[in-house]
Amino acid sequence: MPLSATNASCATGYPRVVDLRSDTVTQPTSAMKAAMLQAPLGDDVFGDDPTVNALQAHIAALTGKEAALFMPSGTQSNLCGILAHCQRGDEYIVGQLAHTYRYEGGGAAVFGSVQPQPLTQDAQGRMALADIEAAIKPDDPHFARTRLLCLENTWNGHVMPDDYLRQATQLARARGLFTHLDGARIFNAAVASAAAGQPVAHRLREIADLFDSLSVCFSKGLGAPVGSALCGSADFIARARRLRKMAGGGLRQAGLLAAGARYALDHHVDRLADDHANARRLAQGLAGIAGLTVRSAQTNIVFVDVADGRGPALLSYLKDHSVWATGLIGLRFVTHLNVDSTDIDHAITTVRQFFADTPTETTAVAPKGPY
Repeated sequence: MPLSATNASCATGYPRVVDLRSDTVTQPTSAMKAAMLQAPLGDDVFGDDPTVNALQAHIAALTGKEAALFMPSGTQSNLCGILAHCQRGDEYIVGQLAHTYRYEGGGAAVFGSVQPQPLTQDAQGRMALADIEAAIKPDDPHFARTRLLCLENTWNGHVMPDDYLRQATQLARARGLFTHLDGARIFNAAVASAAAGQPVAHRLREIADLFDSLSVCFSKGLGAPVGSALCGSADFIARARRLRKMAGGGLRQAGLLAAGARYALDHHVDRLADDHANARRLAQGLAGIAGLTVRSAQTNIVFVDVADGRGPALLSYLKDHSVWATGLIGLRFVTHLNVDSTDIDHAITTVRQFFADTPTETTAVAPKGPY
């Protein structure tokens, strides 16, 4: 269940907080905690933690790559991935709003002297193929060396279309570039886009096969408390391991964390469909409210645009009524394993009540929240 109710939630009569800020807020289940406590441990810096080694072998097999490396975070996984592909003075092509460019502290430039070349994206996160082609620099000392194309799937809750992924990665390879996927929510993409009767693992492999490397997050919809994995060739992962050490990611008895990630892979993948259903339920419940525009419920993320500048006031009202969301790029609601259909119905009722109670001229300061 979600986090315990705050005083505000008790005051409104709802028994707990409905935390829709992100799927990063998920709490490990009792069964996951038991698996973590029972995990055999070693020293992962020496390479002898059996639980970490088993997780790495398993996620490498699932994604069809030669090797994988367990990381504390997706940010570190993407950073080590970019730096393992690029050298100082190289550049990577990336979306203007992509997580690896906008929300990871400029790490590739700061730590690796790797220059990002950001490009405009459409509403589904796609950079135009012609723009990618035009951004690839000639082999000339005036320019940074273009070495890598980075894409993201899912994108703001959208599953990136296969045709686009295939065309973009084929273009990159034809021009001698490596390809990396920020697959923080790739399991959401695989569950949402699998054909009828197709195993999710097969769908995952179809997406991963298009890329030289990918980062996979365990601590979002899958519900593990910590961790991501970087997957790629054996040589690539060997370079990334050195980078992980420099970035402070060499953990010791990391099997305690890896066991949570492995439990999530074994038990929490298919249930992502429940999160997608709850997101659709939320989107449908908010549709038709005057002053709201609902965007995206393809997976587990719903964006809402609020007219008349009332977004900050709505966020504040929701929080006062035990519903937490974020407002950095429009109002964002993210469903996950600690939210059920009853919680979604409470969120819908609260939004509708706000518009019934609040005049159009209301303005307020938006509460801040994590991405």
